Amino acid sequence: MVSNQELDTPLNNFQQLMGITAEECAELTQVCMKLMRKYDSLDNARKDKYIKQLVEEAGDVLCMLELMSEHKLFDWQDIYARADVKREKLKTWSTLIDDEKA
Repeated sequence: MVSNQELDTPLNNFQQLMGITAEECAELTQVCMKLMRKYDSLDNARKDKYIKQLVEEAGDVLCMLELMSEHKLFDWQDIYARADVKREKLKTWSTLIDDEKA
């Protein structure tokens, strides 16, 4: 494992984990907003060059979430439990969840 000194960074592992995760989330947000501004439907957006970027940025965020878990910041069971809570809220406040399919 390379050291912080070898990387020439004053940031410790926690700071790197938080900073890189925040940056990756911002990059995912940026691609989402570009697609939203450009298209009004999923079908149209799926054909765009930004979909490749969307996949790349989503993968980067997933990598950082996995690293957070590896560094014991959270447990995946807690994340999945919270995702279930959010899914239930979306049934009320969004049209994304189809109760008949869920």
